[in-house]
Amino acid sequence: MTKTLDIKQNFLGIEKEHSSFNHSRIAIVSAPYEHTVSYGGGTAKGPQAILKASQYVELFDEETKREIYKEHGIATMAPLALAGKKDEAALQLIFDSVSELIGEQKFVVTLGGEHTISSATIAAHARKYADLSVLQFDAHSDLRTEYQDNKYSHASVMARVCEFLDPQRLVQVGIRAQCREEAEFIRDRGVHTFYAHDIRNGTHTRVLKFWDDYVADALTDNVYISFDVDAFDPSMMPATGTPEPNGLLWQETLNCIRKVARKHRIVGFDVVELAPMKDLHHPDLTTAKLVSKILNYAL
Repeated sequence: MTKTLDIKQNFLGIEKEHSSFNHSRIAIVSAPYEHTVSYGGGTAKGPQAILKASQYVELFDEETKREIYKEHGIATMAPLALAGKKDEAALQLIFDSVSELIGEQKFVVTLGGEHTISSATIAAHARKYADLSVLQFDAHSDLRTEYQDNKYSHASVMARVCEFLDPQRLVQVGIRAQCREEAEFIRDRGVHTFYAHDIRNGTHTRVLKFWDDYVADALTDNVYISFDVDAFDPSMMPATGTPEPNGLLWQETLNCIRKVARKHRIVGFDVVELAPMKDLHHPDLTTAKLVSKILNYAL
């Protein structure tokens, strides 16, 4: 799996010197999988839209004062061939591909596609990091046993993750839509869930300690981030299948990720559920910049 995209198609539009596979520490994987979406569709087009928009993201990060592509190199892999593959077959291909890149000592970023893909990418990282914890940014808990008669539904992805990962090592941020089954799972299995209404109401705020401090405290040394873009408020992220009001905003989200990166080691991440909207470019650019910002914090 060493075929990479060129400057006209790759993440950030990087010349070969800093985007070749052998000279890059970072590998961007596109997993354009869409099979179980339950409301708005279009997530299969998300990875390509992110890559296209990234060509307009500044290479210099004004906050960290870095050009991370020059420090580490960013190789953008050719999209995974997921056409015709569903459920276990699709997840196996994603797992094998990400595992191979981890074996090549790459820092892997996976672009979805629907959230289902994350169970495979997390499993690949969990195989390497025994103490792995997962930081999930999302509007939904995704802890249903199954949804619409499919246990591989995007609405069940974290239930699948909790089959191989201790639920107490799952930390959820921004949740504001769930069924009773999910609320009971969280209560009974010890999932750390930071609900949007609690964040807004100051439930986790103490003297000199804020909600994102508690998020960081709940994580282990090695952290994988799974970021569903519907974690953001629809006012800034309308381009997703199941938008929910009262979502996270840009700065508070970055503050949380930055704090986690300072206290722990981010070992990989995915960004999923972007469903591009015709003639509305800002959600694509926002998502591309999010990927760039997480890379700057993580490395």
